[in-house]
Amino acid sequence: MKILANDGISQSGINLLKDNKFEVITDTVDQDKLIEYINKNGISVLLVRSATKVRKDIIDGCKSLKIIGRGGVGMDNIDVEYARSKGLLVINTPSASSTSVAELVFSHLYSCVRFLHDSNRNMPLSGEKDFKKLKKNYSAGVELKNKTLGIVGFGRIGQEVAKIALGVGMKILVYDKYIKESNIVLEIADSKIKLRIDTVPIEDLLRKSDFITLHVPAQKEYVIGKKEFQIMKNNSAIINASRGGVIDEVELTKNLNSGKLLFAGLDTFENEPNPSIQILMNPKISLSPHIGAATNEAQDRIGSELANQIIDFFNS
Repeated sequence: MKILANDGISQSGINLLKDNKFEVITDTVDQDKLIEYINKNGISVLLVRSATKVRKDIIDGCKSLKIIGRGGVGMDNIDVEYARSKGLLVINTPSASSTSVAELVFSHLYSCVRFLHDSNRNMPLSGEKDFKKLKKNYSAGVELKNKTLGIVGFGRIGQEVAKIALGVGMKILVYDKYIKESNIVLEIADSKIKLRIDTVPIEDLLRKSDFITLHVPAQKEYVIGKKEFQIMKNNSAIINASRGGVIDEVELTKNLNSGKLLFAGLDTFENEPNPSIQILMNPKISLSPHIGAATNEAQDRIGSELANQIIDFFNS
């Protein structure tokens, strides 16, 4: 049984599959050559991340396929319902990367509230001759403790973000289109504390939050556009480690340049993999190249979870 991991898979996943007599191919095949490659090699399982798109042409054109797997949470690059209607199993790993993405959110937050994203640019350029000037420029940082974090989208990742926020002494406000309340469990040392979190209208969250972080799937419309930016507090900030296109980047830039927003942290972009130069060069934006799930631990969990689902399917 042949498996094509077109966007890669961790060694732990490869080992688990090989131990169960699967052949794992980690070649990266160009999108336009994928159908030919799958058919020529009799691929039964296609594993992707965000780079490879699995649309109707591949589903219809590759009769050997039994499983399409997505390493990660969102499956907007796969025609999921169509694939299932054709009898294919579509799998993903919704919980494997939650901690990694949540920690990246706080990497951006901590970096920005202490100006590290900007000082790391300027210290190598002028730190030797302008040390005192830079010290003065970056001496108005703020603490996260006692600030309010608005979490838009309260699935697995949003809940992990909430746990970290509560752990560092923040207040949280939560909005989710589909959830009215949720329970989370804080693990502190050997103790577990169960908390009920009630969601609020998004207008309340926007109006009251010092910082906002987005954890929603890809959307047809902006989640945060001109109207939402107008509602947000002055001197607030926003983080997006979910999907590109959920924030109107033109309006984001306007609000940063006007001083309405203090900063933004972006891991995903509207025009990925070619972010706009206005975003990349803005000194008020902390940037990372869509690496939310890119930790060794998350990749190991993703590989193992995919492998176990594949093994279970063919052994059932």
